[in-house]
Amino acid sequence: MTAIGIQLYSLHAVGDQLPTVLERVGGTRFEGVEFAGIGDASVEAVSDALDRSGLEAAAAHVGLEEIEADPEPVAETARRLGYEDVVVPWLDPEHFESTEAVEAAAVRLSAAADDLAARGLSLHYHNHDQEFRELDGEPALAHLADAGEGVGLELDVGWAGAAGYDPLALLDEYADRLGLVHLKDYDAGTGDVVEVGEGDLDVDAIVAATREHGVDWLIYEAEERPDSYETLSHADEVVAAHW
Repeated sequence: MTAIGIQLYSLHAVGDQLPTVLERVGGTRFEGVEFAGIGDASVEAVSDALDRSGLEAAAAHVGLEEIEADPEPVAETARRLGYEDVVVPWLDPEHFESTEAVEAAAVRLSAAADDLAARGLSLHYHNHDQEFRELDGEPALAHLADAGEGVGLELDVGWAGAAGYDPLALLDEYADRLGLVHLKDYDAGTGDVVEVGEGDLDVDAIVAATREHGVDWLIYEAEERPDSYETLSHADEVVAAHW
């Protein structure tokens, strides 16, 4: 059954410490959170806050270089906070400028996936729009998916739509690679991502598709007002309206 979560990067500039942020999220309709680092908080304090808030840990965004440097601390944090999915949130556009560059990135991601799999974790890759540069008649993301053995995808439907692709078609195409999906909206005319409900995304259709495909987590992410709990309040309203 698909659960609804929020990516904590959406609130990364709020002045409160992460345990306090988690308690605020616990007062909403969200069932879990996806981490983007834990800041100055201790793993123990974050774990305690999850318990108090009744939230599950869905996954965490971790840079590829951090995993490559030493996967064991990454795995230890995951064990202590209770998630099994690690997501590489970004690779620079240069990695998608040619098929050779994509294949080289895929080799690195696959090696990282192997290192994490040996520790009981799964690796996923989260897209922005650079992954949709056309290479040999296909988006770079397709080449990455083909070459990235053992690497799942965390499809960001907002960035996919902003790049001119149909998010629902991509959900269908990559259903067997998707355990996590990011809920974000987009303006098709400008090619920008926008707050959910203000763009061209069919939110109800995305919710239905993630459930149909058995996606584990649909994860709300906002890039607007990361310093304000208004972002969380709006997100909660979206959940109330569409979940």
